[in-house]
Amino acid sequence: MRAALYDRYGPPEVLYEGRVPRPVAGPGEVLVRVHATSVNGGEFLGRAGKVRLVTDLAQRGFPKRTGLDFAGEVVALGSDQREPAVGSDPRGPAVGDRVWGGGRTFGSAAEYVVVRPRQIALAPAGLDLVQAAALPGVGTTAITALRDKARLQAGERLLVRGASGGVGSVAVQLGRAFGAHVTALARAENLDFVRDLGADEAFDHTTTGPADLGRFDVILDTVGIASGTYRRLLRPGGRMVAIAFDLRHAAASLSYIAASAVFGSRRVRFFSGNPTHRLFADLTRYVDSGAIRPVVDTVFPLADIAKAHRALEAGGVRGKYVVRIF
Repeated sequence: MRAALYDRYGPPEVLYEGRVPRPVAGPGEVLVRVHATSVNGGEFLGRAGKVRLVTDLAQRGFPKRTGLDFAGEVVALGSDQREPAVGSDPRGPAVGDRVWGGGRTFGSAAEYVVVRPRQIALAPAGLDLVQAAALPGVGTTAITALRDKARLQAGERLLVRGASGGVGSVAVQLGRAFGAHVTALARAENLDFVRDLGADEAFDHTTTGPADLGRFDVILDTVGIASGTYRRLLRPGGRMVAIAFDLRHAAASLSYIAASAVFGSRRVRFFSGNPTHRLFADLTRYVDSGAIRPVVDTVFPLADIAKAHRALEAGGVRGKYVVRIF
């Protein structure tokens, strides 16, 4: 089968479309024909060799694969299907189900992927699967950040840094659905875009400084630079959720987050996503209710996987870059 591969760590140009054996669903596993995947920032670290302990444990030797989430169709079931429920469906997975999902394991940028039922849920019936591929990773991250970690409430003030990107574009929509007052920081050319997503206010992050923004109950930081400065904008009892940190000062950033979580009245929460089928099912319900819609910037063919990575690294994406497999 076709798959995105790389034979050495390095820049986006190490990626290419190659061929690997088609996987077979083992006991308790599900084989999914992948219609599309998306490009996520976490994949850059693996491809560049910055988290070799993780990538070498997950995939021994080269070539290695990339891709964290997907949307597709169940084509085969392994034996001994004991795990219940694909999303909220108690019957479990069935051949022909349209599903979406993902996790920490690399490799979804391929024609087929083998997963556990707990890694997928039924995809929204009203979405094309290529559009749907824009949401599994970023959608579950935004839900976890705002609903589960920050516990955002109606009437609270929410600031989203990086509001036009993958997670940010979903967070703006979700914040509005939760009844919060949403302030978005983005590039100047994306301000109308984030307003259309539901932001009450939108500011150019290059010309509007923290001192110009006021105070917030919740801050979602998808940028990871100067987080401490923005934390000071929190009201007492406010919550910052950080899904990124400055890799140039990783130790200091993580120490700051840990100290704030223990001692701070304005707390910083950081998490590494590994969503389960319940989260994917929640995402499906938010889409079905109209609270969230996918935002696809550009669709690339699998053969252009390197171009897709390079485009995301260049910045300025609106929503997600999606890679079409079929």
